[in-house]
Amino acid sequence: MKYSDQSYNLKIDLDIRDCDLTPAEIEKFESDLNTLARLVEDFPVSDLHITIAHFPRSTDYHVKTALVLPGRTMVTADRHQQPHPAYERCIRKLVHKVSAYKAKLGNADKVAKEQEGTHFQIEPTRVPDVLALRQAVDDNDYIAFRRECDVYSEPLRKRVGRWIQRYPALEARIGEQLSIADIVDEVLINAFDRFDQKPDDVPISDWLEHLVEPSLADLVRHIDEELENISQLRTWMDVANNGQV
Repeated sequence: MKYSDQSYNLKIDLDIRDCDLTPAEIEKFESDLNTLARLVEDFPVSDLHITIAHFPRSTDYHVKTALVLPGRTMVTADRHQQPHPAYERCIRKLVHKVSAYKAKLGNADKVAKEQEGTHFQIEPTRVPDVLALRQAVDDNDYIAFRRECDVYSEPLRKRVGRWIQRYPALEARIGEQLSIADIVDEVLINAFDRFDQKPDDVPISDWLEHLVEPSLADLVRHIDEELENISQLRTWMDVANNGQV
């Protein structure tokens, strides 16, 4: 039995051998992937291959997972008399491996950015009201969030101006279909959508800095969709600023 799901950025391929899983069981397996899916959401490629095999002689289920990321494939395996416990342990091991891999990439990336001159602190023009940002997210109020983030707009423009040079396909569209302001808005939209994922001990400036590259990658993959979303949110901002809401 083969099962494939692409509802996550994480592409899932499930291969079941000499046994059957009900739709409810498959749904339970998929629900265990939330943490892993969040960890790999910024990778351009993330394919998860899961094999579940039953061996009647031993009555055990063998579970093997292989997570394919750019430049790295991570493999885990486990066995149990029931498939789900073995699967859970495999996914837990993958979460630990991906976390360690991202930490290693982050340190290497920081050194590379410093050498290239693309790493610098995003300093706000004034101290932001973190409680106001938190409240805006809780209220699902992007307009209030965006207004409070105005203090980051100018430093973000400078940051984006350096990074855009590493994306020739986007840089070629600057002045025509795309502007630096569009990319700044893309970063802040992602910040709003992912604010609940920001670690409490990470300053907003550092967190925004790490959102720039994933935001550029989003524009490369889905530029028309992302620009339409930005345009719609700007329209709402204009209406709000004109006192119509």
